[in-house]
Amino acid sequence: MKIAIVSDLHLGYERFEDDAFSQAREALEEASRLSDAVLIPGDIFDKRYPRPEVISQAINIFRELSKKRWGASIVGHNGATPIHTSAPIIAIPGTHERIAEGKDNAVRLLSLAGLLADTSEATTVIQKGDEKVSVFGLGGIAEELVKERLAGLDPKPTKGAFSIFMFHQSVYEMLPYSEHFIRYADLPKGFDLYVSGHMHSRQEASVHGKKLLIPGSTVLTQMKGEEQASKGFIVFDTQDGTHRFVQINSRPYVLGTIEVKDAKPSELLEKCDAEIERLISGKGAKPIVRIKINGTLAKGFDKADLQVHALTMRYAPKAFLSIDTSQLSSPGTELMIDELREGKIGDMPIKELGMLTLAQKLKEFGADPKIGYTELFSLLSSQASKDKILKAANEMLFTDGS
Repeated sequence: MKIAIVSDLHLGYERFEDDAFSQAREALEEASRLSDAVLIPGDIFDKRYPRPEVISQAINIFRELSKKRWGASIVGHNGATPIHTSAPIIAIPGTHERIAEGKDNAVRLLSLAGLLADTSEATTVIQKGDEKVSVFGLGGIAEELVKERLAGLDPKPTKGAFSIFMFHQSVYEMLPYSEHFIRYADLPKGFDLYVSGHMHSRQEASVHGKKLLIPGSTVLTQMKGEEQASKGFIVFDTQDGTHRFVQINSRPYVLGTIEVKDAKPSELLEKCDAEIERLISGKGAKPIVRIKINGTLAKGFDKADLQVHALTMRYAPKAFLSIDTSQLSSPGTELMIDELREGKIGDMPIKELGMLTLAQKLKEFGADPKIGYTELFSLLSSQASKDKILKAANEMLFTDGS
């Protein structure tokens, strides 16, 4: 059986919303043409609560897929919530779709509509002829809870079937940022293939002697260097264990670096102009360009003198331009305005850094380790009134109300 793995569509991603939609449609249509079944390991949507027009886009895509005459069909499902389709389009919610436990997320709504099968914390079995493939799914959950949840679920491969474990989490060996991230050794043993979403660049590894395949996202969202690689999906053949990457049409993303020492803003802008023109030459479609500037400014100047916004606007007709000055220093006070604009400090997003800092502080103060730091962080950063936030946080931290 040929299984397509298409992940992290991020429908509704505001910066490149049209790209997210058109590239997701192309990936899924081509995947359905080349395979007998499609797996989607999370983040179909970019927001927990997608706008109605974004949900409409998703419905239109999956309605067409559900009409296809598939080579395989769903023949079994043991989840608490029944599924309403036999079309072998099997998905789990990702971290972007995670909401409070017990509430319906956007992926489950598509499943209830019969447009796909949500296999989160369940096993779904598909069959083609005499061959069966089973898929156990674990949707994206708080990083500090995933090991405990896996231990409680204790997922097992299905006897007589090629068994796949599909999940959506940060993996420590690939992203060594937090002790809470799941490790290869924590993944359940006995499965024939491991499939994950969440990481937006294509990656492969070996887990318990079997393949772990991550196709990456179908749209650029994180502006990292590794996302210069082509976007697409993976097709895996259960008969011979081989797989191949299928490229889709996606907007070009190029990254450039400029090194300077004691440069005047006018000199640096000239360097930027030359580098931008070099990067966009021959790219065709309006590319995404990111320039990193490393080094120092001349005495008497600071980053505000660069007029980065004016440069970005000047190139707006030719490119989606982003200029990173986080590694550019001036003789005066170090400014962090540009980093904050980009929503990060160094290479780590500010939100992620904030969550990890909160986790460390909770640990230092001896808080109950079962407290979900990601959920607490989301609560503290919500738009609710201060009184409601403090009341809810108090209830989460102090069960006795003290």
